Amino acid sequence: MSNSPTTRSTRARIAANERWSKVHNRSEATSAARAAFEAKFEREVDPDRCLSPAERAKRVANARAAYFARLALRSATARKARARGGDAA
Repeated sequence: MSNSPTTRSTRARIAANERWSKVHNRSEATSAARAAFEAKFEREVDPDRCLSPAERAKRVANARAAYFARLALRSATARKARARGGDAA
């Protein structure tokens, strides 16, 4: 079988759809990943665990916002590059 990017993408899409077709509670199925994602920000903003929970929560919210803003910027840059016919990477 071909191992082109298109084929790999199609296989991944099939696998994802099969997996989600068997899940009864999507929120529960992704809760561990969401918790790990949140913990990553907590480790970044307070590695020594010396901040108060309220201050840590504020900083985590800012770190998360910065993360998603950075993703949005990269996405916009890639879309512009593709529109110009350039490389999106």
